[in-house]
Amino acid sequence: MQVVLDMREKELEERQMEMARILSALNAQKEKLQGIFTEQETNRQHLETLCTSDNLNIEQIETHRGYGIKLIMDAKNQERIISNTEAILKVKQEEVHEAHKKVEILKKLKEKQEEEYYKEFLQSEVKEIDDITSARFRLG
Repeated sequence: MQVVLDMREKELEERQMEMARILSALNAQKEKLQGIFTEQETNRQHLETLCTSDNLNIEQIETHRGYGIKLIMDAKNQERIISNTEAILKVKQEEVHEAHKKVEILKKLKEKQEEEYYKEFLQSEVKEIDDITSARFRLG
């Protein structure tokens, strides 16, 4: 029983580690998205400055506009990546939950078996003592 329990606990630990790695990746992806949003704001400010300056440079304006479009696409792609990672994380959370349930069930089963063993052991000791007492009574 202990071997099976150890295996289940190891499986639970591995699943928890997988979930932690996915959570770490998700946090990094969210930070990257936040960086894209920051870059979009910086680009928008530069574009606004270029558009309001006395010396209009159409080439620079077009460059910033194109970069802004690229950043929008990058943000959408990053949001899709985050969504996929969140779905994977949800599956891993379920796996961890199931593995945890299995470990808890085995622990309770092991406790019951130990209790049953001790109960049987005590009953056999009581029987032996009764047999010894009965034998002494018959002899004496």
